[in-house]
Amino acid sequence: MSGACYAGDLLGKPAGAPGLAEYFYENEDGLCVKQASFFGGVPILPESAGYGIVLGFGIFFSIFTTTLVYMDQRYVGTNISSEFFNTAGRTVKTGLTAAVIVSQWTWAATLLQSSNVAFQYGVSGPFWYASGATIQVLLFGILAIQVKRFAPTAHTVCEIIDARWGETAHKVFIYFCFLTNIIVTSMLILGGAATVNALTGMDQATAGFLIPIGVIAYTMAGGLKATFMASYIHTAIIFVILLTFILLVYASGEEPLGSPGAVYDQLQAVAAKDRDCTLGVQYQTGQSCGPVPDNRGGSYLTMISKGGIIFGIINIVGNFGTVFVDQSYWQSAIAAKPSSSTKGYLLGGLVWFTIPFSLATAMGLSSVALDLPVTGDEAGSGLVPPAAAVHFMGKGGAAAITIMLFMAITSTGSAEQIAVSSIVSYDIYRKYINPKATGEDILRVSRYVIFGFGIFSGVLSIILNEIGLSLGFVYLMMGIFVGSAVMPIAFLLTWDKATANGAIAGAFGGQILAVITWIAVSTDPEATGASLEVSIDTLGGNYPMLAGNVVAILSSGVICAAMSMANPQNFDFTTLAEKISLIDDKMPDLDPVENDPEMLKDALGFVSKWGVGFCVVMVIIWPLLSLPAGCGASGVECGVFSKDYFYLWVSVALAWGIVATIVIIVMPLWESMDGIMLVAKGALTNDDVHMRLDGIELMLEKALGGAKPEGPYASDDPCFRAKLLARKPKA
Repeated sequence: MSGACYAGDLLGKPAGAPGLAEYFYENEDGLCVKQASFFGGVPILPESAGYGIVLGFGIFFSIFTTTLVYMDQRYVGTNISSEFFNTAGRTVKTGLTAAVIVSQWTWAATLLQSSNVAFQYGVSGPFWYASGATIQVLLFGILAIQVKRFAPTAHTVCEIIDARWGETAHKVFIYFCFLTNIIVTSMLILGGAATVNALTGMDQATAGFLIPIGVIAYTMAGGLKATFMASYIHTAIIFVILLTFILLVYASGEEPLGSPGAVYDQLQAVAAKDRDCTLGVQYQTGQSCGPVPDNRGGSYLTMISKGGIIFGIINIVGNFGTVFVDQSYWQSAIAAKPSSSTKGYLLGGLVWFTIPFSLATAMGLSSVALDLPVTGDEAGSGLVPPAAAVHFMGKGGAAAITIMLFMAITSTGSAEQIAVSSIVSYDIYRKYINPKATGEDILRVSRYVIFGFGIFSGVLSIILNEIGLSLGFVYLMMGIFVGSAVMPIAFLLTWDKATANGAIAGAFGGQILAVITWIAVSTDPEATGASLEVSIDTLGGNYPMLAGNVVAILSSGVICAAMSMANPQNFDFTTLAEKISLIDDKMPDLDPVENDPEMLKDALGFVSKWGVGFCVVMVIIWPLLSLPAGCGASGVECGVFSKDYFYLWVSVALAWGIVATIVIIVMPLWESMDGIMLVAKGALTNDDVHMRLDGIELMLEKALGGAKPEGPYASDDPCFRAKLLARKPKA
């Protein structure tokens, strides 16, 4: 034994080196070598587990959710018309609205990419991922209440665009909405398939094809309401697993981590300036070692991080596109009760914040603290959380992270399917193909499109797999392609002077300028006069992505605003509602207060004040307060977290995670208790009695020689049972 890997009584790493002995070995030359990668192409779970999760959970949730839809129809009296299929009756309450927002916004990237940036930049990564993608949801609440004020009968954002700006703009923004749906679906598939492949060995293309197929059945059966029901269940499962991981890393007491203090010490050791990454141990290409470049003091424990700040800007800009231009968020706003729309988006945004922030603060930082042999390619594919989960819990951790990921993918996947089906049904089929379409026509087309887009998503996974794009690459580039549509859509219901020409020119002009800037900067990202080849690697750099994203959103805003001010439209928003008609249903019978103009105006003021206020706190005040962290503390540079400050940071993550879990699980159940009790009462009693009473009545009339009772029997009404159960006994 040469002793190169001898540390005390352990054979596995040099004495005093950070990391765990189990990930080091001594090679033929007597050198201590770190394991080449964490997964090394060897799956933790059997391939059958991958098929079991992807197919088994898909079938289970299809049957379970379809059963819930059936019970809702039978005992609550819900009639699934085309309107209800695409709008969920426009009566969804605050808790479920928030749960759906959380579910829709929890992509594969939320669980995977957030920990990747923690692995790269330290504590700033999870923060900028969470804050940079929360503010869009908070601000979208402003548009949500404007829909209720001016376009209460709308089904899609493109319908509103058509009503205000006409057919040309309508077609342009159908393109941008579809592009957004495809990009979001791509990220779901890329992250999900890579993780299932790494953990189970299931073929990546097969996994990518089957994952979106699993949600087709219940989405086709129940439409938006079925999607909302499934989203709530998925969100609850995600939060339970999330809380388990957070407590495991920071509150379990199990060495070498188990507490904030232990994690802090390990992070300091891993990035220590005096750590020699060449003496005594050989690290593989792509594995991190030593101080973090461009971080204050080379530490993972600082918000002063050049890479983290650049990522934060890209994240903020890019995610505006995938909220404001994604029909699924407009659909949730349309489905909510007027009084619930603003509160649902505010609550949903604040609850969602804890998923990337707390999860990545736990899983991402623990991967660094334990010096796990995760490579750059593995991190880029989103495999940091799976690596940490497998280290802590073995096969149980692999199963937990796979289930968590599957819940996120199927929730967003079903939302994207119903979003695409709504645009095709109302904005293409009804608008351009069959203007006289009935509710049955719309319902039939919606279901066809859900099935077709599900199959398309599967085929798309195979194409993406062949191209070789990673989750991280697609996540960073999304704003370049859809960010230019953000400002015109933001002006749609908030600025009366915005014109159709300005919106079209801003959307297309911003997109073209963004792509040109992205490619140009990739050839010389450091502005040194270099002339690099344009490739996936150069395009994926921080500076090209930053430049492209910023140009997309800013240039489109300038173009749209300048053209609009030159020839303003001066649009009367009160005329929107009369231009968008319902088909086979009517607006819900809500409390008159729900549609009171003054209440809606007050709701706009409320969401504007609190939405903007929370945004300022998250992207300005909080980061500024963290900059002097550690100043005056011994042993750390000013700007690097002291141990006490890190305890505070982790305490916020833990508290936020616990409160968010309780709120998002309990609140929707509490608000829906009347409906739940109605279903339970109906399911546990025999409604065949009422059918028999009708039969007895008919026989009595015949026996007595009377005329046949006029009109339909009470039991012929599909809602009769629900109405009977809901009837309150007289005092």
